[in-house]
Amino acid sequence: METSPSPLPTSRTEPDGSAVIRVLSYNIRSMRDDTAALARVIHACDPDLVLIQEAPRFFRWRKKLSRLARAANLVILTGGATAAGPAILCNLRATVERTEDVLLPLTPGLHRRGFATAVVRFGGARLGVLSCHLSLQKDERYEQGGMLLDRLAAMGVEHAVAGGDLNERPAGRTFLRLADGLQDCWVTAPWGSEYTSTPADPHQRIDAIFATKGIEVLGCGVPVGHPGVTETDLRAATDHLPVLAALKVPVS
Repeated sequence: METSPSPLPTSRTEPDGSAVIRVLSYNIRSMRDDTAALARVIHACDPDLVLIQEAPRFFRWRKKLSRLARAANLVILTGGATAAGPAILCNLRATVERTEDVLLPLTPGLHRRGFATAVVRFGGARLGVLSCHLSLQKDERYEQGGMLLDRLAAMGVEHAVAGGDLNERPAGRTFLRLADGLQDCWVTAPWGSEYTSTPADPHQRIDAIFATKGIEVLGCGVPVGHPGVTETDLRAATDHLPVLAALKVPVS
């Protein structure tokens, strides 16, 4: 499904202190593909925050992630190997209040999972941020969905955004659990394209951005047709398509 490719609102701070921000969620497959194409896609989306999944986790992982951030005119906020893959990048518009990388309980025989989290300010708006990559195993994934909601509730902020690779379609019970407590930004204000997997054959939505109820979703979807984002780069960058959202965050 595609909607009108009208441009998303640009980032700005309103006179009352509320903030319009762009948030990008992207599984980058440990930067094993075309990193120049990846950086071009991220840069063209002009995000204030990037919620990364499958950031590099092994040899010289910080250097690799830093190189990507620099190429996209961003900085590393938190995460990477210390969160078992999720990471958050930001631009210099964000004022960082605190960060925390959270390792989730390990199920024997399955991959370690974690959350990269932060509290940031844009103008007078204070925002909790969480990047996740949920389990391939359905029962563990459901438990992690509950942990995600608990973590957001414990951050001590009125407004929060969470995004990531859910490894599940919207009809799945974990996806529904998150959408019950939060706004599924694509459903609230669809923009661009819906499906995030795979770039060569988009047929399912398994990546999403969620926002707490008080945030106004101005548009959200895969940035197909967005200025500077080419189909060639989307196919070359990684094995997922990114999700871009424009959000208006009230004054805290």
